[in-house]
Amino acid sequence: MVIGAVDAAAGALGLHVGMALAHAQAMVPDLQIADADPAGDAAALGRLAAWCLRLSPMTAPDTDGVWIDATGCAHLHGGEAAMLDSLLGRLAADGMTARAAIADTPGAAHALARHGAGLVTVVAPGGVTRALDPLPVASLRLAADAVATLRRLGLEQVADLAALPRGPLARRFGAAVLQRLDQAMGRVAEPITPVVPPDMPQARMAFAEPLLTAESFVAVIGALVGQVCTLLERTGLGARHLDLLFERVDGTVTAIRAGTARPSRDARHLGRLLEEQVETIDPGLGVDALRLAVPFAEPLAYVQVANLAAETEADVAMLVDRLSNRLGAGRVWRAAAVESDVPERSVRHVSAVAPPGGAAWPAWPRPARLIHPPQPVQMLSGLPDRPPTAFTWRRHRHHVRRADGPERIAGEWWRRDAEIGAVRDYWQVEVEGGRRFWLYRRGDGNGTESGDLQWFMHGVF
Repeated sequence: MVIGAVDAAAGALGLHVGMALAHAQAMVPDLQIADADPAGDAAALGRLAAWCLRLSPMTAPDTDGVWIDATGCAHLHGGEAAMLDSLLGRLAADGMTARAAIADTPGAAHALARHGAGLVTVVAPGGVTRALDPLPVASLRLAADAVATLRRLGLEQVADLAALPRGPLARRFGAAVLQRLDQAMGRVAEPITPVVPPDMPQARMAFAEPLLTAESFVAVIGALVGQVCTLLERTGLGARHLDLLFERVDGTVTAIRAGTARPSRDARHLGRLLEEQVETIDPGLGVDALRLAVPFAEPLAYVQVANLAAETEADVAMLVDRLSNRLGAGRVWRAAAVESDVPERSVRHVSAVAPPGGAAWPAWPRPARLIHPPQPVQMLSGLPDRPPTAFTWRRHRHHVRRADGPERIAGEWWRRDAEIGAVRDYWQVEVEGGRRFWLYRRGDGNGTESGDLQWFMHGVF
């Protein structure tokens, strides 16, 4: 019996994969062990790959990881590095330690995720060769006997292997070594077969002759969307994400993704979201099948109309969907509340199609526009607890007609020591002419530890 995997604590004690169990127990008498469960591990990786469908429409389980084709999807999550950081954070919250890498080819990403310098590696386009050169030859997914032979010959790194003539290398090691090297370098395609959960609403249509034009794709999209909407209606669900996969004749798969601000099974609307992105698809030598899947759906019930004569409220959800899918989710956003009393920390930008959060907006009125950072003003005020009577901001003198306050906001001492004891006193003021501003004084007037009594402009109503 040998060790198949170790955690960080066991690795720190000198235990490693491949060590005999008897040897390990001699080194660590109270070692905790568990039988390997390859079938259970494979099932768990399958579930994890299905969960990753929220990141990309093409994911697949690997022997000890998950493939994610992030082409055209990374910008939906704030970029490649932000997507990986968020993914590792979610996994860490569930008690899983992981490493991740993004590169031009699956083979390079596989190698860097397991042998790279950091937990997260992002290789710029065209930088695969430079990133792979210092890695060990074992990173190319070669057989153990081939790796041992290469090391005996002094070929330790990928750069050493890539510099050899291809003919002698193929005669000595066969085609497998060259194939793995070419896959990592991008000379040979390595398609990913995406995972498809059995309970996912989906529809597929194959063709006798490959399709090549956008017009033909649009004709098929309407039929697929109709079938999927029928499935969603039977289960009382509405689509939030749609993935349209183009299965090309060369064995590769490319995809487009559309999202909605709220659940929908309007076939016309969903079809339009997909049709607007068809021009971005490269059909290659042709597409012999189209598959439409809904990886993320939410309950959607029918709404009873109480009064046929009543005016309905304007519904901007479809407009938000079209703008988000055309311009990118990162360019269409909405303001979301954050659990914080400090105004500049109590709001953040989220995608317009993101689900609603749990935080509530403050009970006190807040200006529609916050000025960041707050701008200093010259203030004329009588007593510390009285509202200001006049102030100068941006070289303009304003006389205060009405004021409401103060609203005291304390610093968040758990964030940093400088905010211990710090306070702000906010005032809503209306000046001559009707403009309304949000001003605050730094400090309470009882001591310098709370602030220096300077006034600032923080918002405009």
